[in-house]
Amino acid sequence: MIMDTDVFLTIENQTEGFYSNKGSKFFSFAYPVLSEDEIKAIQQVLRKKYHGSRHQVYAFILGSDKEFYRASDDGEPANSSGMPVLGQIRSFNLTNILIVVVRYFGGTKLGIPGLINAYKNAAKDALDKAKIITKYITKEAELNFNYDEIAFVMKTLDDANADINKQTFLENCKINFSIRLSKFDNLIDNLRKNHKIEIILKDG
Repeated sequence: MIMDTDVFLTIENQTEGFYSNKGSKFFSFAYPVLSEDEIKAIQQVLRKKYHGSRHQVYAFILGSDKEFYRASDDGEPANSSGMPVLGQIRSFNLTNILIVVVRYFGGTKLGIPGLINAYKNAAKDALDKAKIITKYITKEAELNFNYDEIAFVMKTLDDANADINKQTFLENCKINFSIRLSKFDNLIDNLRKNHKIEIILKDG
């Protein structure tokens, strides 16, 4: 089976989960995110809202290639909490996601195995409640052409299921479109069959 290289999975909306053990309560929050700035803003809100918590452990993965990630134990023993949360994100094969697990200490220490299990299950509960969606890596280009070429352009874009982001139809027409990465080169080749169309490729 050939895997699509321009597809990734993420969650559609924020979800919440919960786990408890020996009086300690673990509240988990999963968020779809696109940037570190967004992550920091969410963390600030949670630290204010749950200021009485002992720990706010988190993990995130960003980017379609899943190469940018981070996990924090936030004061828990090393690798007892952040990494189990990150492990759950990876086990669901997700990206562009943040999970924060807020712990209220119940008075009894859980030990390293107990912490690993607690943070893992809290994160899993939030993910089990999430709607996982498929997204595509896309590429963008701009077309400049005379109005006489509009029928060819619109049919070619429509046949390829391209998304039109912006369009101007005057004597000189302009269309900005995006399309799934795996279909981009074939669409450009088809557009180039009409030599009256100027194609401007976007970076990235």
